Amino acid sequence: MPTEYLPFIFFFIALFYSSVGFGGGSSYLAILSLVLTDFYEIRSTALILNICVVTIGTFLFIRNGVLKLRMVWPFFVLSIPLAYLGAQVILPQRVFFLILGSALILAGVFMLLRIIKSKIDFREFSNSKKIFLGGGIGLLSGISGIGGGIFLSPVLNLLRWADPRVIASLASVFILVNSVAGLVGLNIAGTFHINYDLIFKLIIAVILGGSLGSYLSNKKFNLKFLGVLTAILVFYVGLKLTLNYGFGIKI
Repeated sequence: MPTEYLPFIFFFIALFYSSVGFGGGSSYLAILSLVLTDFYEIRSTALILNICVVTIGTFLFIRNGVLKLRMVWPFFVLSIPLAYLGAQVILPQRVFFLILGSALILAGVFMLLRIIKSKIDFREFSNSKKIFLGGGIGLLSGISGIGGGIFLSPVLNLLRWADPRVIASLASVFILVNSVAGLVGLNIAGTFHINYDLIFKLIIAVILGGSLGSYLSNKKFNLKFLGVLTAILVFYVGLKLTLNYGFGIKI
């Protein structure tokens, strides 16, 4: 795939992902792996683009009063240091994508089952539960090179923590802080590699797409539809990664 097409593709990825509170890191990784050969450059680029997209969403969610700090601060207590440490773990590229893809497939299936079968009753978590859940996903986000929101959001939807818009807002902030921690970890480990000519074009594309997607998320989307869209998106990305890297089948 020629790199000239990447800004257009990444515009739509950012639009779609930001509409459900994500940064798009998993799809950036998948697509960049088709055109770049340096795996560390792929991870570094995906984290930077994640930060660009979710910064916009975080600002809009906070401005619109969707996110309450008292509800979410425990998620970050362990996630930030563990994302930093996880970014310094080195995995073979194939193993990394297989683990990521399998986890996303399961998350998407469980989310769809919950949405289809139930009326939703939300329940609050203890601070300790939030701390350990955030820490585990923060570690995974650092290892995988994405912000972790695509793991956190399905888990919180499955456990019925809050409505999808609140979860989407938390996912945005979670991705932002853990992506920053991951970049710091890559720098410390000496594995931060970037192509500056390419990254500037991609940053412009994802900022434009992320701005539009975040607006739609805050203003237009029905809550149940937002949950279904999240589940389908998570499942599709997981299936794509698993088939591509596990069996050599491209979809």
